[in-house]
Amino acid sequence: MAAAAISHLRRGAQRHALLYLSRRHFSSNSPLTAARPLVAAARRLLSTSVESGTSSSAGSYKPPPLDPFRAALAPASPPLESPPLEEPPTAPPLPEVASAAAAAPEQDPVDLQNEELDGLKAGVRAVRSREESPQEKEAWWLLNRAVVNYCGSAVGTVAANDPSTANQMLNYDQVFIRDFVPSAIAFLLKGESDIVKNFLLHTLQLQSWEKTVDCYSPGQGLMPASFKVRSVPLDGNNEAFEEVLDPDFGESAIGRVAPVDSGLWWIILLRAYGKITGDYALQERVDVQTGIRLILNLCLSDGFDMFPTLLVTDGSCMIDRRMGIHGHPLEIQALFYSALRCAREMVNIDEGSKNLIRVINNRLSALSFHIREYYWVDMKKINEIYRYKTEEYSHDAINKFNIYPEQIPSWLADWIPEKGGYLIGNLQPAHMDFRFFSLGNLWAIVSSLATPKQAESILNLIETKWDDIVANMPLKICYPALEYEEWRIITGCDPKNTPWSYHNGGSWPTLLWQFTLACIKMGRPDLARRAVEAVEKKLSDDKWPEYYDTRNGRFIGKQSRLYQTWTIAGFLSSKMLLECPEMASILICDEDLDLLEGCACGLNKSARGKCSRRAARSQVLV
Repeated sequence: MAAAAISHLRRGAQRHALLYLSRRHFSSNSPLTAARPLVAAARRLLSTSVESGTSSSAGSYKPPPLDPFRAALAPASPPLESPPLEEPPTAPPLPEVASAAAAAPEQDPVDLQNEELDGLKAGVRAVRSREESPQEKEAWWLLNRAVVNYCGSAVGTVAANDPSTANQMLNYDQVFIRDFVPSAIAFLLKGESDIVKNFLLHTLQLQSWEKTVDCYSPGQGLMPASFKVRSVPLDGNNEAFEEVLDPDFGESAIGRVAPVDSGLWWIILLRAYGKITGDYALQERVDVQTGIRLILNLCLSDGFDMFPTLLVTDGSCMIDRRMGIHGHPLEIQALFYSALRCAREMVNIDEGSKNLIRVINNRLSALSFHIREYYWVDMKKINEIYRYKTEEYSHDAINKFNIYPEQIPSWLADWIPEKGGYLIGNLQPAHMDFRFFSLGNLWAIVSSLATPKQAESILNLIETKWDDIVANMPLKICYPALEYEEWRIITGCDPKNTPWSYHNGGSWPTLLWQFTLACIKMGRPDLARRAVEAVEKKLSDDKWPEYYDTRNGRFIGKQSRLYQTWTIAGFLSSKMLLECPEMASILICDEDLDLLEGCACGLNKSARGKCSRRAARSQVLV
């Protein structure tokens, strides 16, 4: 692990130096002398021969003085060749990047990363020594009881361990990628990392399995939705058995939909594991690097899309049934953005990866602008949409997606507060899904896909509309529910997704840990603490249900499993994060201002049109 740590620090210093030397804003009066200690540190670290392993770490939640992963590494990168972006005449001055560069050498990158790791290890010790409530002790007992073992090692947790449904388990006795994430976070925060490492490696092995539905195979980088440990006869001998992992890539799922979010969660969890343990040798392994690149290749492959968002079908994420989210749902875009940010930190730097880093940066830049500019709604934006002209055919169209004002639902104008806003659920030509989706908005805050001002507005909206989004049981998976004819058409009369139930406006306590992360990042832990304290005893009394029904979340869901693992783990993670807020840094990504600086569109040299990012940059960089 020591060699891996040295190598990672060396890579970090190399990225720092490359970033500084390739920055587009450099001018004759740039503070070059301020960068010399940083470049010297990079040269010192690069002068040795050790090349394997990594070691980055995190500490108290503070953005690093200089993010080492912002610039594309190849000198021929289009963003680096472009002339500096022009400022709008009335745009406020942007943050001085030169000032950040001048401040960076105040602390050596090696010392900074060591301090971050020490801070996280101190947080783990604090978590382990804290006094737990009776509900927490019960939750830990239940979480450990849900652990699944494979060949003598813990590899995950089952989705639910409800004794009342022992004869009707369906797939609740399997280990789901997305369901295990809050369990993994709880174990990592408690200092129990072996199960997480085993999970990451075993699911990575499953990635290479052949997956076929009706003689057709999806992309090579697809991660399974879930897996189950089975015992099979050894070489046909019914007296001897061996354990095998049986994955489901969607070929057995309801609707036969591939789990797009599985690979994204896997990358996010891999980064969190490395940050809190310092075991960056895992990220350096050839098979892990290959797995990261396969997932990225699957997500970044060329297609017919005109937008940087991922195009997916209904049911490809947490909402895994038909709910009208096909297209470009916010949840997938937020996880996609977060996974790209995490992968960019973990990809080994060599000649073969420079182009990949450049592609990631370009996609991050385009995606962040697209979501911030076109998915955001508040009272001002809704009024603009209300006055939209339609059928505009030009490069300068205001209503780029030809949205008809009549699409604005009747409930929205009276519901959205004056000081609040949110990112809509979906955007396609002539269609905006104005529903509020909790996971997508919360993870947009955590990953910095939303601007700081937008993130603050999202939490303001949740606080103002507490009785709608949190109510008796946090949090609504979406608001409002589809009802009447809309429910019949969009869900196909799904009896499980009736109004204010399950995915259709149901309340999911597992979302507590993501709400807690978002609140900690924005300096509002009081909101998260209010939600956790309100339901701590109720969750235990109700036997940890999967979800709650009714508009106010008062009833246990009509088909809800009890002792749902990610309900238990989400509660535990929230409690530990509130106790040690600095631990949130293992999942949080800080604002990267350079993402909006570089643009590879080439419109600055074209008479055909102009880059809309320039006009809007002053609005999104707030």
